Amino acid sequence: MTSKTALPLRPAALRLGVNIDHVATIRNARGGLHPDPVRAARQAAEAGADGITAHLREDRRHISDRDIERLVAEVDRPLNLEMAATDEMLAIALRHKPHAACLVPERRAERTTEGGLDAAGQQDALMPVVAALRDAGIRVSLFIEADRRQLAAAVALGAPVVELHTGAWCEAMLEDPAGAAAARHLERLVTGAALAADLGLECHAGHGLTFDTVGAIAALPTIAELNIGHFLVGEAIFGGLDSAIRRMRALMDRARATAGGQRSA
Repeated sequence: MTSKTALPLRPAALRLGVNIDHVATIRNARGGLHPDPVRAARQAAEAGADGITAHLREDRRHISDRDIERLVAEVDRPLNLEMAATDEMLAIALRHKPHAACLVPERRAERTTEGGLDAAGQQDALMPVVAALRDAGIRVSLFIEADRRQLAAAVALGAPVVELHTGAWCEAMLEDPAGAAAARHLERLVTGAALAADLGLECHAGHGLTFDTVGAIAALPTIAELNIGHFLVGEAIFGGLDSAIRRMRALMDRARATAGGQRSA
């Protein structure tokens, strides 16, 4: 008999969520309507994205309320709404009913999300938000560090999904791919992804992933979805969004297929 924690011989297919926030960043730099993030979302879907991610921030620095309305109405892919756990954002999520809502930390001064949500330290504040989203039929995920306490807090909160923050590992890989810091951060992600599965959580990952780093994360058999945005939008400048997404999709699929072959050998 297989133990409860045994991994499947062949990992499940890996989904790609494309974050289109920074298409809106470019639009907002000049004002007007171009480039249109909803058009980018449609192109992402045609190129192989399984879902679209958009972060509606308090200061509306990129994605706008109108963008969310249009993404829900016009794009034939599940929308993952990244949001702070505030009354304003909860009301917006309940009004638009996206497929998923990923609760993230948010500070006005940060350039981008700088770390995982402290689910363990904010359970009392997060509990009613998670409950309201779940009651509305919205899949709830928590963007957290690959830490045992945070994973246990996700279970206690009743959030069925976690997204592991890969940013620290990606930064370490930029500085020294063969260094001890990169190895330590990767091991933490490997352990966290396995523990998430043991706890009955669906595990996603994202932040800072590139063509060079996606393979190691895509190969982890308990990860079901990767969310990637800034890098893809940046690569689109040089070769087009379609090309960037197709290449990322191919790298993910190759890593997942190789990992499955190794486990079944």
